[in-house]
Amino acid sequence: MAGSPPSPRPHLPGFSGGLTAPREEPSLVAGIDEAGRGCLAGPVVACAAILPSRFDLPGLTDSKLLSARQREKLAPAIRACAVAWGLGVVWSRRIERVNILQATLEAMARAACTLRAAPGLLIIDGNRTIPEDLLLTMWRKARHGAPPRQRALVGGDRSEPAISAASILAKTFRDRLMAALGRRWPGYGLERHMGYGTREHLEALRRLGPCPLHRRTFRGVLPAAERPHAASSAWGALC
Repeated sequence: MAGSPPSPRPHLPGFSGGLTAPREEPSLVAGIDEAGRGCLAGPVVACAAILPSRFDLPGLTDSKLLSARQREKLAPAIRACAVAWGLGVVWSRRIERVNILQATLEAMARAACTLRAAPGLLIIDGNRTIPEDLLLTMWRKARHGAPPRQRALVGGDRSEPAISAASILAKTFRDRLMAALGRRWPGYGLERHMGYGTREHLEALRRLGPCPLHRRTFRGVLPAAERPHAASSAWGALC
């Protein structure tokens, strides 16, 4: 639809895959990480990944420590061996309405709720867990039973393999998406900087103004006098 970012499966909480049929398994642990939180354009993407007890993924680590080529090599191997994986995507208008922190947590909840196997524990990279009311609301839409327990882990993208796997899947999915969106909205160089605030991107914004992918509440997208204010904590209607 003209004027709004394309989404392969709009109205659904995310995309998922893995080796298993949908099931509940309290002993399973899912790692969760995000990509695109600090960008000026495009969605924030979160991934939840469950790895088997034994796996062979040489080079698995935080996606930020890997080159694009290394990430692209690891991503299909992760998807092939994962017990389950799921993606959650939250777009720019939603980010503007609820702010980037709340949007990131919402993307994480979406990713967790799309997993084909229900874990007993979510380990989330960083120092925050998903708000219980948000996770419960989205979990009940996706499956029966209580939502999993949660634990935040600072530096988990380097120390917890499931989070490392999630970080790579989130990053590679978002990079490919931004490359496609760069063809839809040319002139900004989205396929090169993936929406981050590089000099090229900021110069294009001054020349062209923002496109529908841009987060208008972010500094650098619009002049300060024209910038709308994001909500500080309100969730609003989940969408």
